[in-house]
Order: sequence, then C-alpha cells, then structure tokens
Amino acid sequence: MMDFTELIDLAAENLGGTVLYANDDFFAPKENLLKRSAPIFIEGKYTDLGKWMDGWESRRRRSPRLDEKFDWCLIRLGVPGIIHGVVVDTSYFRGNYPSHCSLEACAVDGHPNVEQVMGAATRWVEILPQTPLEGDAQNPFTVTYAQRVTHLRLKIYPDGGVARLRVYGVVVPDWAALRRRRSELDLAAVEHGGTVLAASDMFFGHRHNLIMPGRAQDMSDGWETKRRRGAGHDWCIVKLGATGTIKRVEVDTWHFKGNYPESCSIEVSRAEDDTNLDALFWEELLPNTRLQAHTSHIFTDELSDCGAVTHARFNIYPDGGVSRLRLYGRIPE
Repeated sequence: MMDFTELIDLAAENLGGTVLYANDDFFAPKENLLKRSAPIFIEGKYTDLGKWMDGWESRRRRSPRLDEKFDWCLIRLGVPGIIHGVVVDTSYFRGNYPSHCSLEACAVDGHPNVEQVMGAATRWVEILPQTPLEGDAQNPFTVTYAQRVTHLRLKIYPDGGVARLRVYGVVVPDWAALRRRRSELDLAAVEHGGTVLAASDMFFGHRHNLIMPGRAQDMSDGWETKRRRGAGHDWCIVKLGATGTIKRVEVDTWHFKGNYPESCSIEVSRAEDDTNLDALFWEELLPNTRLQAHTSHIFTDELSDCGAVTHARFNIYPDGGVSRLRLYGRIPE
C-alpha cells in the first residue's frame, strides 16, 4: 500500500487551503497551520504576547465549563477530495502541545462563509476520533472516510500549539461543472484530479510540483533530478484527472537556467487501472524535442493524434529541472 504522504496535500496553501476561523490563536496565528514551509524555531525570539512560535497556538485554558474542553479551527481545503491520512505536526511544541486532537469533516460546495459552514444544516462526520499526540513530532494518522470532503474542523484538547497540518488524499473535482464549460482544460492539473504516480528521481524537487497551479516561485517549486552520470534519462508518469484527448502541451522551464533538460518527449497510454505501470503500452505524443532555459514551450503542431488517453510519461534528456507540465485537452461528454 502506498504511503499516504505520497498523495496530494489537499489543504496546501498553494492550492488555496485556508484556515477560515480559530476560536483562539492568542500566542501564534492560525494561518501558520497550513504554511508550505517546514516549521522553524528561533531561540530567544519573543513577541509582546509571549514566545514566538511557528504554528497555531492557543492560550492556556482555564474555563471549567464542560462544553469548552477544547480549542478548534475551521479549515477550507484547497481542493475537495477523499482523505487517506493526516499528519499533525507538533514540531518545537514541547511543553505546550495538545494532549489529544480529533478531526471532523463535511462537504459544502460553493464558497460558504464561516457562519454557513458552521450552521445547523451542515452535516459533520468525525473522521479521526480523539487521539493522543506526541510533542515535537510528526503525528501521522490514517483516515478511512471514503466520502468527498471540502472542510475540516480540527479540535485540540484542551489547548496548546500545532505547527502544521497536512491533509493527504485524492482530489475529486466537480466533473459535472467542468463538462458544462465545454472548453479545453489541463487534464494533468492537480485541481482537475491529475497526479504524478512515479518518477525516476526527485532529488532536488518533488514530482507533484510539476502539476501545481500557477507559475513556479523558484527552482525549489519544480521537479528537478540529480545530475545523471550514466546512460539513460529521467522520467515521470502522470495519471490524468479524466480520460481525454491531448491537443496542446506546455513544458515550462521557468527558473531553470543552467540545469534545464537538453530535450524532452511525451508518451501516452490508455489503461483501466495503474496497478502495474510496467504493463502500460506507450504511444508517442511528442517526439524528442529541444528545450531552452527559463522558457515556456508550447507544442501543438508537433503532437500526434493519439485519441483518448489516461496516462502520460514525460521524459527529460538526460536530466535536469522542469517547473510545470500542462496537458491541455477535452474530456468526453
């Protein structure tokens, strides 16, 4: 079984994940919870309220009321999906971490505000029961709830600090709405359910960066392999969000100036499942084509007509970095 941390972080801030509300963030703001960067600790750094911490931290709870035995925050996922696991990261919270946490989930489409999400009409389901936490640690928890989720409520007992929350799962787009557009879309995009299943190497940059929204911020925001010293080339395999016909390709080497690939090619396949990637039959979509540094390359006339496909293998020669890969096409009605 695949480690769930290899899946997409549905709550990632670069996908639009947001902490909409926290009942208390006295010592450290709720926005830190979904920051893309790993948490840090700065010895001797204080604010007017207390020790500076890179996370979300509530004040010490003193209420005797039974209905106020926890603090909580409301999270809107960046992309809706089915959650397979979460990591509650308490890095650097040693004497001030919560003893337990729990998670509730709901599905509310559109752009509801806090009052609407927390209203009586919303059905919340507990997907992680009250569970012990360790301080200054990654706390991974498997989730078995198989329904589409848009929002989460994280409860911490009774109070304290959490550095980061990662929510790993499979994106489930609103395909009915996407089909109604009757327009070309990026079949590989993470927000459309695309995922990078495997890569030959990702020493400098993670494979999922290839299909993230927007342009890369810097080289760390792309897919980059180590320098190849032997024969062969690097590659990655992308599973499209839906079966479709690819009509336009964008290969963006933005920020990669002395380490971009010399060339690239793309092969495609159609398969019912991807349990055995070695068994896929590949057909050439884009022949081996030269690339340039720090450039967005658009390919249309160079593409072969391969019909409806489900997977793409992106080959780079011999190695290097690419910031984004876009595979534009249409999905059948």
